[in-house]
Amino acid sequence: MSMHETAIGTDPAASAIEVPAASATGVQRLTMAKALNAGLREALSGDDKVLLYGEDIGALGGVFRITEGLQATFGTDRVIDSPLAESGIVGTAVGLALRGYRPVVEIQFDGFVYPAFDQIVSQVSRLRFRTHGALGVPMVIRIPYGGGIGAIEHHSESPEAYFAHTPGLKVVTCSNPSDAYWMIQQAIADDDPVVFLEPKRRYQEKGEVDVSAPPLPLYASRTVKPGTDATLLSYGPMVRTCVQAAVAAADEGRNLEVIDLRSLSPLDDAAVFASVRRTGRAIVVHEAVGTLGIGAELAARIQAECFYELQAPVLRVTGYDLPYPPSRVEEGYLPDLDRVLDAVDRSLAY
Repeated sequence: MSMHETAIGTDPAASAIEVPAASATGVQRLTMAKALNAGLREALSGDDKVLLYGEDIGALGGVFRITEGLQATFGTDRVIDSPLAESGIVGTAVGLALRGYRPVVEIQFDGFVYPAFDQIVSQVSRLRFRTHGALGVPMVIRIPYGGGIGAIEHHSESPEAYFAHTPGLKVVTCSNPSDAYWMIQQAIADDDPVVFLEPKRRYQEKGEVDVSAPPLPLYASRTVKPGTDATLLSYGPMVRTCVQAAVAAADEGRNLEVIDLRSLSPLDDAAVFASVRRTGRAIVVHEAVGTLGIGAELAARIQAECFYELQAPVLRVTGYDLPYPPSRVEEGYLPDLDRVLDAVDRSLAY
């Protein structure tokens, strides 16, 4: 067990994760955690250059059990327990990537990524530019992020804007098990470094995963619910909240469109602009603080490209501009159904 953590919501003596058999149609019903595990298993099986590296990811299977059972199948040379040093984890992965491997590193919790920030920004993001394209860094940095699990300080953060702000990094996040299964494989296959954000509060939520159907492109958004009155733009943990808001608004005769951005860098501008031009209104929802967040960037882009179609200002529903609070008051900090619906009311009032 790591000095950092004990497992959250899991039994340390639990047996290796069960690998569900696909149905005749290829559809499985999985939690996001098991979908990520299955996606990593597929990547490891398909390419012997794929390696997993991180704190307690081997015999323990990770704090959230995402890698459970993988070391038993693929061995200690491919699913590797690292020292407790995030800078070392990422720095080692850079060397592995330059030697032709495809490392997938796990940062145990979002708040632990900051010791590795120098490596990510100064090395990982710049090597392709620094070498005029001669060297790539095909690596994935997995980061459980966001709140909603009642954790202590440094265990609930939303650092996505730091990485989306950094040229040379691609930043994606899943919101459901199907995307988790496919997106982790697509990220591993990318020849550029990908920051892969996993909403930890959604790990145990179940959904259908069709392992036989072709997935969406990794950097494309997805329309979760079509609508005509306003567009809700979100990603990761807040997608479900936005869908709940759309369902509640429908009871009042309001038809909201919900878009899951999925990719934060690059942003799928074309899909965002097309939706906002149809509805005339845009509301961006995310857990991270509002100042200089993804919502601010989206608002600027929408205003510049859709100015004449807008019927109301672009609104944002975000975390407050404060350090992430103690767990007992985090529900008052996180955007919720009421705050999203209030923004809808304000937008439609124009």
